[in-house]
Amino acid sequence: MNILLLGSGGREHAFAWKMTQSPLCDTLFVVPGNAGTAAIAKNIDISATDFEAIKALVIKENIEMVVVGPEDPLVKGVYDYFLNDETLKNVPVIGPSKLGATLEGSKEFAKEFLMKHKIPTAAYDSFTAETVEQGCTFLETLQPPYVLKADGLAAGKGVLIIQDLEEAKTELRNMLVNQKFGAASSKVVIEEFLDGIELSCFVLTDGKSYKILPTAKDYKRIGEGDTGLNTGGMGAVSPVPYVDAVLMEKIETRIVKPTIEGFQKDGIAYKGFVFIGLINVNNEPIVIEYNVRMGDPETEVVVPRLKSDLVELFLAVANEKLDEFKLEVDPRTATTVMLVSGGYPEDFEKGKVISGLENVENSIVFHAGTKLDNGNVVTNGGRVMAITSYGDNFPEALAQSYKNIEKIKFDKMNFRKDIGFDLV
Repeated sequence: MNILLLGSGGREHAFAWKMTQSPLCDTLFVVPGNAGTAAIAKNIDISATDFEAIKALVIKENIEMVVVGPEDPLVKGVYDYFLNDETLKNVPVIGPSKLGATLEGSKEFAKEFLMKHKIPTAAYDSFTAETVEQGCTFLETLQPPYVLKADGLAAGKGVLIIQDLEEAKTELRNMLVNQKFGAASSKVVIEEFLDGIELSCFVLTDGKSYKILPTAKDYKRIGEGDTGLNTGGMGAVSPVPYVDAVLMEKIETRIVKPTIEGFQKDGIAYKGFVFIGLINVNNEPIVIEYNVRMGDPETEVVVPRLKSDLVELFLAVANEKLDEFKLEVDPRTATTVMLVSGGYPEDFEKGKVISGLENVENSIVFHAGTKLDNGNVVTNGGRVMAITSYGDNFPEALAQSYKNIEKIKFDKMNFRKDIGFDLV
């Protein structure tokens, strides 16, 4: 079958890498893709949110399934667009409906869903520019640090954690009145701070049944020891060593099951990934947030650990037969380290030539912010590529990734040398 994959990051390259291994995949088209997907699939230079252009492509190339990587097309309603179009309605879209995608598109909607379905989460309230002073009063009722979250999509950068009360009030005004994160912070959720260790739980659902995918932990801060600014993610480890059967059972019964049941009770059409951001507080799992797609760079460690055919898995989702699918997982550890542009996550330059990729051995290079320019692979984003390796444990896998990173060069290349530091 011909398949269309939407997106251009490391997550999408990992999906493409796995899907093209399936005998069920004839031609894979990627919109818009990157230099990595160009080597194994057909990149089409249109926007992942240009639904009219996507429709024309699906008809022209006889595409029989669409897999959505990033959140933006989902929040804008690509699932509903296909469902409500006479010529497209029989083409399955792997990703939730627009209503389902609101779990990521609105922090407030997600909090209301969690509270309604009695899923453990931090106490919160939400405020707008009109109620900013009430927000400041609410901050006074909490213990530091203070957590401020832009309600809308802010590319993973709309969360501030602040120690000082007066600074928190100033930043709340910055977000609401001065629109620090643009329209994304026209509403801000203030949340109690939870002290624990974070992890990601990934679930694939057909709306009725579900499969829990391998756990992973990513590293968001730019600096070593988890310091500095938040990024889209600097590396990841799977599985998470401290997640035992007891914690996993709590996650499934208290969080995963009521989430999927909540979709059914609320009439939310959901065929795709649920990424549950958790914090483990004294061995009790609590939900920080939902995302409605796979995480990046977690995908670059979760997908390589799937032994099952990914296209078969997506077909089971499309046909609501996920309960019949036997998911096989590689017992080895996978780790990934993200190479980023100098200056990221603030200002950075693009177009830097990348060399040494042909020398990489026993690791998988997943491209993120790259493109082809006159035969050269060049940087085209803040997060450039993820170097993934297997091992019997995470130090062994990481050693392999770092060994190969030494062979790769581009101007002002930066990466964290301490991925997994907190798991030792």
